[in-house]
Amino acid sequence: MSGHSKWSTIKRKKGATDAKRGAIFTRLAREVAMAAREGGSDMDSNFRLRLAVEKARAQNMPKDNIERAIKRGTGEDKDGGGLETLTLEGYGPHGSAIMVDCVTDNRNRTLSELRHAFAKSGGNFAEAGAVGWQFDRKSYFAFPSSQMAFEKAFDLGVFVGADDVLDGGDTIEMIGPADAFKIISDSLHEVHVTPEEAGLRLIAKQELDLDTNDTLSVLKLIETIEELDDVQEVFHNIHISEETLAALEAA
Repeated sequence: MSGHSKWSTIKRKKGATDAKRGAIFTRLAREVAMAAREGGSDMDSNFRLRLAVEKARAQNMPKDNIERAIKRGTGEDKDGGGLETLTLEGYGPHGSAIMVDCVTDNRNRTLSELRHAFAKSGGNFAEAGAVGWQFDRKSYFAFPSSQMAFEKAFDLGVFVGADDVLDGGDTIEMIGPADAFKIISDSLHEVHVTPEEAGLRLIAKQELDLDTNDTLSVLKLIETIEELDDVQEVFHNIHISEETLAALEAA
């Protein structure tokens, strides 16, 4: 997973334009609105909303934007009524497995855009369950090692029931069961650790090793999918090697 964290850091550095930040805020607002619509506006009782709001805050989304999104979801603002969530599955180049979480107000548009993106790369859509069995949904946190030494993070992970704590150098990753998100989040907050990433992720049970060029072709498809308006998150089973990360940084 450390390759994922480093790739995310590279993308953040290269994608810090106002236009891309606006697109990120749009996606986060949709996620907040959907969570509020399904579970109400109380973050203490609505776990999904708390998760969405924490993700929005981690991206420095303004408080007013978050509050407006919650009102859309609860019906105080009428704009959020037509949204729905979709999780779609597909195969990318070289047998890679890809899962896509979407929030959309037009299912047909979303399916058409994703089908085109997969087909253009030589991949294809898959039936529900055909790809998903290769992933587990897990709690995922990534935070700077400057905020907590790895040894302390490891001890905290053992205490809160994390499955794994990974030392990525500048970044520490903590992975745990999906239902442990709240306790891990609360425990990090108590020791003043602010994650750069926090959420429920689909994590591959087994990663696929490809050479650098083949890995880059899969990552190109993933970045194309991520740019689609209705896409919230993309998960994959590719191992991202140090050689691939070096090529990405040099691009």
